[in-house]
Amino acid sequence: MGYLIKFIFITIIILWVIRLLIRLIFPVMLKNMFGNVQQQAANANQQQRPPKPEGSISIDYMPKKEKKGNADKLGDFVDYEEVK
Repeated sequence: MGYLIKFIFITIIILWVIRLLIRLIFPVMLKNMFGNVQQQAANANQQQRPPKPEGSISIDYMPKKEKKGNADKLGDFVDYEEVK
C-alpha cells in the first residue's frame, strides 16, 4: 500500500512540474516562432516588390476579356414566324 501512495505522490509532483515548465516555456517559444514568421513575411514582401516612386501606377493583373463572336460562329439561328 505504501508503494501505491508513493507512486501517486511522485506522479502528481512530476505532472505539476511539467505543467509549470510548459506555462513558462510555451509562451516564449510561441513568441519566437511568430516573430520568425513575421520577419520572413516582411523579407519576402520587400524582395517581391521594389519601391516605386510616388504617383506611379502599375497594374499587376489584367483579367482576360471575353471575345464576342460573330453571328456565324455562335450557332444556327432559325427565323420564327407566328402561326395563327
